Amino acid sequence: MIIGARLPHTGPQASGRAVVQAAIDLEAAGLESLWVSDHIAQPHVIESAYPFEADGVARWSTQHPDLEALVTLAMVASVTRDVRLGTAILLAPLRQPVLAAKQIATIASAAPGRVAIGIGAGWLAEEFAALGIPYERRGRRTEEWMTLVRQCWTGSAGPFDGEFYTLPGPIVALPAPDPMVPLYTGGHSPAALRRAGRSADGWVGQQSLDQLDPSALAGAIAVIRGAAAAADRDPAAIHVVLRLVGSAGAQRRTVAALPALAAAGVDEVILDTPREPASSGQEIAAYREAVA
Repeated sequence: MIIGARLPHTGPQASGRAVVQAAIDLEAAGLESLWVSDHIAQPHVIESAYPFEADGVARWSTQHPDLEALVTLAMVASVTRDVRLGTAILLAPLRQPVLAAKQIATIASAAPGRVAIGIGAGWLAEEFAALGIPYERRGRRTEEWMTLVRQCWTGSAGPFDGEFYTLPGPIVALPAPDPMVPLYTGGHSPAALRRAGRSADGWVGQQSLDQLDPSALAGAIAVIRGAAAAADRDPAAIHVVLRLVGSAGAQRRTVAALPALAAAGVDEVILDTPREPASSGQEIAAYREAVA
């Protein structure tokens, strides 16, 4: 199992300098991957139901800095050497796909073979409204987004005439990532799980340490692999990533949980940012030993 963590690019102390230093420290401490989340226009008060809490309540404050995801990855790519970099997740329907493809390819040119992009259809209706993008049919929009982005990554795109996106004529879309950037999809709904198996290179799930359910996770992975098989794809090639919320300050519980997650089929885990990145080497070593 690959051990990764979320970068501290949101919150009261978030800044470009701080996140760059954290990335340097966390790579030196032994983490194998670093991840960012994505919101562009959060409301002052979140009214949409948050799908990763049983009561649907999003409990974080939106009144803090939230560094843009792809710019953050670009900064981190320039100061790291080996660690994998990813989004968990990027809100695909909120981003114009030709521009997003160019941005991601540019990051990949600074970190070839190290970038993975997890995308999702989103859940925060207020954010869609703020950006003037329809909330309805966002799942279908996400699938079309994937198709056009992958076309751009071949170095040339268009003509493209989709339900949501149109590219009238062929365009040069360089640089083309080499190797190709994998696209993972998120979401726990049956439709999202089938989408991952049918068209993605991997899946990004999320559970909290307080409500950990490896059996539910194994069931979700089975749906994904079944959809992959039905689409004549190799089910074993789907890379399974889990965002594990609540691991900060809970080292013993996290160490105890990791073997069950590996047994359920998780290939990579995204932990919370260690509270002291510069001195987190022993903590990270314990996580890696738990799944060695």
